Amino acid sequence: MSLQVADFLVEIGTEELPPKALKNLVQALADGLQAGLVQSALRFGELKTYAAPRRLAVWVKDCQLLQADKLVERKGPAKKAGFDAQGNPTKALQGFARSCGVEVADLIEVETDKGTWMAFEQAVQGQNAKDLLPDLVEAALAKLPIPKPMRWGSSDVAFVRPVHWVLMLLGSEVVPATILGKPASNVTRGHRFHAPAELTINQAAEYADVLKAQGFVVADFAERRELIRLQVLALAAQEQAVAVIDEDLLDEVTALNEWPQAVMGSFDEDFLSVPSECLISAMKGHQKFFHLVDQDGKLLAKFITVSNIASTNPASVVSGNERVIRPRLSDAKFFWNQDRKGSLDDFLPQLKTVVFQQKLGTVFDKIERLETLAVKIAKPLGVRQELAERAARLSKCDLMSLMVGEFPELQGVMGRYYALAQNEHLLVADALDQQYKPRFAGDELPNNELAQSLAIADKLDTITGIYGIGEVPTGDKDPFALRRAALGLIRIMIEKELDLDLHWLIEASLKLHDKVVFSEALADSIYDFIIGRLKAYYADQGVSAEAFEAVRVCRPAHPIDFSKRIEAVKVFASLTEAESLSSANKRIQNILRKVEGALPSEVNTALFEGEAEANLWQALDDLREEVSEQVAARNYTLALTRLAQIREPVDAFFEQVMVMADDLVVRQNRLALLNQIRQLFMAVADISRLSA
Repeated sequence: MSLQVADFLVEIGTEELPPKALKNLVQALADGLQAGLVQSALRFGELKTYAAPRRLAVWVKDCQLLQADKLVERKGPAKKAGFDAQGNPTKALQGFARSCGVEVADLIEVETDKGTWMAFEQAVQGQNAKDLLPDLVEAALAKLPIPKPMRWGSSDVAFVRPVHWVLMLLGSEVVPATILGKPASNVTRGHRFHAPAELTINQAAEYADVLKAQGFVVADFAERRELIRLQVLALAAQEQAVAVIDEDLLDEVTALNEWPQAVMGSFDEDFLSVPSECLISAMKGHQKFFHLVDQDGKLLAKFITVSNIASTNPASVVSGNERVIRPRLSDAKFFWNQDRKGSLDDFLPQLKTVVFQQKLGTVFDKIERLETLAVKIAKPLGVRQELAERAARLSKCDLMSLMVGEFPELQGVMGRYYALAQNEHLLVADALDQQYKPRFAGDELPNNELAQSLAIADKLDTITGIYGIGEVPTGDKDPFALRRAALGLIRIMIEKELDLDLHWLIEASLKLHDKVVFSEALADSIYDFIIGRLKAYYADQGVSAEAFEAVRVCRPAHPIDFSKRIEAVKVFASLTEAESLSSANKRIQNILRKVEGALPSEVNTALFEGEAEANLWQALDDLREEVSEQVAARNYTLALTRLAQIREPVDAFFEQVMVMADDLVVRQNRLALLNQIRQLFMAVADISRLSA
């Protein structure tokens, strides 16, 4: 008998949804619905999502119409507790049978690893999908990531935005239900202005086509996104310009429009005297415009906006947008001119009134810590002390500027512009901008030692301070973005090959915080937190979790040293000797772990009882000096490659020698030999972690 299936479609029609949340909302709806179908044992095919400003929809292809019948087993008391010595059913067993609505004779015996149990097996008829789907939809809607649900009218129903209609079709039939206070139907609605009338959907497969052809709605988010991209690129090409398409902005614009129509506008070229970042922030942040540049990357006095209406008078749409953007650009120009009437130093006193964190003081307090810490970091990097101090001194001043007050995302960027305007050293100016790098995953790193010093100091001060007062990130809660800061500073150290002692820097930073009680345990916890960010970092580079742990347990103080060890372990793991030696190291570790007291370390060759011991000792002795030299020079790959040569004598030793000999002196001597092998490998990494 073939499985009966039909397509299922659910659409929630609402007021305009929050654009930045749209993609997550529809994906969460699809994920929740899929999980419900799986839990309900309803088979299904592909899930297709639709998301537009006024709708969330999911099309489930080939949804099973009827659950399969199944046997449900209820376990009762153990057989020995179900019958007395005479074989009569006990009250416990009789009560279990009554609860199942049957006689004791109808119960069955079930064998388990804990003995025989009495049970009742009942055939349960499968339910219709039509009866199950309303609850599955409601459960999926209840789990949507909505931080502050809205209520409207006199209803107790709450959702991200007021709901106007609900469409639910299974095949060609409406699924009878009331969802979010609205009775389900086969009716949807098109564009608010172009096609406000109701539209009937007869089956899921025609949903998108009907909305596009009759409703002036491109319901598919990805299709609408690409349509906008192509329209923007085409308009730019007409002007021999390049449209700069920010992917996040493209997502937001896609979420704001159902029937996108790209149009081009312009603004007065006098505004181009303002730094381009300011104009771009005004266009992107306030108006959701795409900006244009010439072939050399220079900002043009043009923009592209996307309208949600196919206007019969496009010129009026253009002029309207030009009229709206002008005061925004005028504000930016005013802020630029006003901020430059003073110097960055003039903003310093104001930072004494801005709280960085209640227990850690003001932003000015942070600056004073940075002046000390940045110099400590800069010195081994060969940076002049006065430049490090000056960069730290000015690092947060632009926070009090009018421009950054209006466009917070320009912090650092404006610091650089204002520093150049007052003739600060170019390296100092660059450091004010680059201190915040990397701002996001994949972002570029500070490109000179002064900027790197300030960036590390800034991130480390935040981590040690917040961590030091007990505000440790938990789960998804990380209000000070410590995880991002930790990964950023350690990326700078590794990728820019800065030979800095992370342990020492953590201690130095902690001791600069007046409200933090320093302890070695606290410093170690912060080290573990920072180094822990490298697990995902290396995983992205194809490094196994086992290789990462092999190095982590050695707790290298210098992140660049950590990186070199990782590379060595990767190479070692590819050698034919790796599996055998990692297993041997694991065996050695297990043996030594059981030794009570201090581990023996001195080997007496006179106590050797066979060639296997002598050969292993000789192989070890031949390698010891060279390996130690390579480790000291951080040539870890060569060190492990050389150590791989002791595979055969190690294998022979374990095949022919009983380590835990009855003679205590002999046993201690063999343990000392194993301890020396272990220590030589541990000078690079704990390769026992590579063993399964």
